[in-house]
Amino acid sequence: MAQVADAARTVIMTVDDDPGVSRAVARDLRRRYGASYRIVRAESGASALDALRELKLRGDLVAVILADYRMPRMNGIEFLEQALDVYPGARRVLLTAYADTDAAIDAINVVDLDHYLLKPWDPPEEKLYPVLDDLLEAWWRSDRRPVPSTKVVGHRWSARSSDVREFLARNQVPYRWYSSDGPEGRRLLAAAGEDGMRLPVVITPDGTVLVEPEPVELAAHVGLATTPAADFYDLVVIGGGPAGLGAAVYGASEGLRTVLVERSATGGQAGQSSRIENYLGFPDGVSGAQLTERARRQATRFGAEILTAREATGLEISGAARVVRFSDGSAVAAHSVILATGVSYRQLTAPGCDELTGCGVFYGSALTEASACRGQDVYIVGGANSAGQAAMYLARGAKSVTLLVRGPDLTASMSYYLVQQIDEAPNISVRGGTVVEAAHGDGHLERLTLRDTRTGRTEPVDAQWLFVFIGAAPLTGWLDGTVLRDERGFILAGPDLTADGRPPAGWELDRPPYHLETNVPGVFVAGDARAESAKRVASAVGEGAMAVMLVHRYLEQS
Repeated sequence: MAQVADAARTVIMTVDDDPGVSRAVARDLRRRYGASYRIVRAESGASALDALRELKLRGDLVAVILADYRMPRMNGIEFLEQALDVYPGARRVLLTAYADTDAAIDAINVVDLDHYLLKPWDPPEEKLYPVLDDLLEAWWRSDRRPVPSTKVVGHRWSARSSDVREFLARNQVPYRWYSSDGPEGRRLLAAAGEDGMRLPVVITPDGTVLVEPEPVELAAHVGLATTPAADFYDLVVIGGGPAGLGAAVYGASEGLRTVLVERSATGGQAGQSSRIENYLGFPDGVSGAQLTERARRQATRFGAEILTAREATGLEISGAARVVRFSDGSAVAAHSVILATGVSYRQLTAPGCDELTGCGVFYGSALTEASACRGQDVYIVGGANSAGQAAMYLARGAKSVTLLVRGPDLTASMSYYLVQQIDEAPNISVRGGTVVEAAHGDGHLERLTLRDTRTGRTEPVDAQWLFVFIGAAPLTGWLDGTVLRDERGFILAGPDLTADGRPPAGWELDRPPYHLETNVPGVFVAGDARAESAKRVASAVGEGAMAVMLVHRYLEQS
């Protein structure tokens, strides 16, 4: 007999419009295969196709389909032809009367029929089971069994499709990508009842169809927590980069009821890095995704909650409580808050860049797009470590990688080890004093206009891929009127608040602010969002840990 399958996921389907025959077929199948396979029975081709589409959306497997030839409105061959589009790997059997054998033989060419059975098939031990055993064995050997996972159907040059792929990848959610114009993508769209005009279409493992989902909707359907389990905590950490994850690990491990709130995906800019080689304890380097996932698991093991796709929009002081408000109007309160919101890459202002974002123009490494760059010319804007790490990663498969730098070279802002690696890479070149003047393309990036800042001369170049790493804009606008910031938006804390020897305006405590404490007692800042921070992963993690130590000191004296 065939191998034992997953009874919850693998199906043998039988379709016959005669209720008596349908029950008889299902009875014989259950007797032999019911312990190892789900037996699904349908009494018309239309209802069977609906069932197959539902099974497809849920990620279930169909090993064998048995269909009666003589069915009204849709005969067995017509049904199997359509079923072939939904489950091309399923083995197909036609049930026929002796008079219909010619039709069955013709069906071998029409629907690639695997077998036809003459009715009646008694005894099944001789005429049914041996045939099914062989077909099931062949199905197993074919290895066409998909692993149930989230499916994303989109278009290569769709910005929304790119955003969804990046969101899932950075949140460590397994998914499979299908092009909307490929055969499997078209099958999935048909099964979902979509025409492909609105992309992406996401199909979750339980069969739920999401069309152009927003991050919070997507997060809720793929198993990411989005709602806090309690109304009040000891510590709320805003931001899931290295500083925020460090604070969550140390806060939870030291007994604080801790919740971390991240608007997109944990890891921040560091989480998008293809390789970090100067982080203590990893002599061979570590990818940002690996470091992020380890830190995330560590935080949750100690009991920290991690909420994803929740954007903080306000901070309020209510007596001893610090209240963080979210974009949907909900809120969470705590004794203390650590602001670890990090920074985002500044946007290119050159004409055409906004329209082509996600369609060839990407901010950050967009590692999900790296495989599509193989054998092509790639341009990177930026001269800091993140740009250098991306260049080294993309150079593994790209035909060429060109770094566009406003300054004369890379030495001013990039670590020495990366400068050396880039100098030694045969397919990486650096163009100093060069900026993007414009981006061009119809639906996706096709060309760039580059300008030499020294001579003013412009040059058109063919380009389908542009990755941008320019500067850092702090994500702190939502703190207006509450937390003091410098002229660039970075948060002031500790000694920076008392430069003139006096406490900040409104400070009512008889002590000065702690080192990482803002002008609001009990609200601390860590990592890149802090004014004059080091902008390095190690320092961000260290500040997250230090902020927790200061939170303890604050709580002890409150």
